Amino acid sequence: MVNFGIVGFGLHAVKRLMPGFARAKNCRVTALSRRDAQKADASAKQFAIPQAFTSVEELCQSREVDAVFVTSPNSLHHRDVLMAIRCGKSVLCEKPLAMNAGEALEMVEAANKAKVLLGVAQVFRFCKSVNRIRELISEVGQPQLARCDFSFFAPPDHARTWLNDRTVAGGGPVADVGVHCIDTLRYVLQDEVIRVNAMGSKDDRSGDVESSAILTLEFSRGTLATVAVSFRAEYHTTVEVRGHNGALVCDKGLTVDRPVHVQLWRDNKIVQDEQMSNELAYAYQVDEFAAAVEGKAKFRAAGFAGWQNQLILDAAYRSIESGQAVDVPQVASPK
Repeated sequence: MVNFGIVGFGLHAVKRLMPGFARAKNCRVTALSRRDAQKADASAKQFAIPQAFTSVEELCQSREVDAVFVTSPNSLHHRDVLMAIRCGKSVLCEKPLAMNAGEALEMVEAANKAKVLLGVAQVFRFCKSVNRIRELISEVGQPQLARCDFSFFAPPDHARTWLNDRTVAGGGPVADVGVHCIDTLRYVLQDEVIRVNAMGSKDDRSGDVESSAILTLEFSRGTLATVAVSFRAEYHTTVEVRGHNGALVCDKGLTVDRPVHVQLWRDNKIVQDEQMSNELAYAYQVDEFAAAVEGKAKFRAAGFAGWQNQLILDAAYRSIESGQAVDVPQVASPK
């Protein structure tokens, strides 16, 4: 049994992580940290978590913690991950891994040097729908077009008060949910993005980040993909891949709250329709990380994947600013 400490225990931990841990088979939460001592104690009591801290360092030094799950605001990921690594703990970090590729590289290198595991919580790699599309990808022939969209309406009083603050969030929906779309496309296509062309829009309450954006991604084997993201459109996700022999379509494909359908289309007809649930994605994610910590499995979203995603995000933001396509650096995957 692997014991996790959660850094930055907030809404995401309450809504997604703790229900996932409750259904996990090989890990549990034994510690949490929040800046407010009263809130930390209250959260620990609510979820029967033995240890509550206001200090990230104290949590990372606890003998009751085997692995650290960093869920603090994006601007703190770099600091908190490096703290966990210095304390000799394997660490799973929420997406996006960092504020920029330079920070991500430091985190990857620090984990490699310390010989601890670094993972990024790209949870949709653990969705049955996403993995089914990956399994069926050859059915469409060579993928020519793909898309992955993610939108949700963020009201002015959104719980994440820093959502429109670039210094904390690193960006708008491109960084927040676009990274999920980018990672999902990389994962199902098993290919790498070599060029990005992006455009974004702002409104009167988006601060210094974009409120909506569209990205065009060029993959190394020729697939062209689009990613549409927004904080101003109603909730929607979709994953789609099209080739000369058919199409794979999953409406609401990155949804964990209700069953979804993975459909194989040929000649404008549905020839295969499979219903499945992604409800265990968060449990699968922490159980696989726990198994990797124990040396029993390979974690499918290693820190390297987060670093490559960050290079793509950085290129997307340079493209939005310049109005030009931007090449994405490719880094060699560690053995």
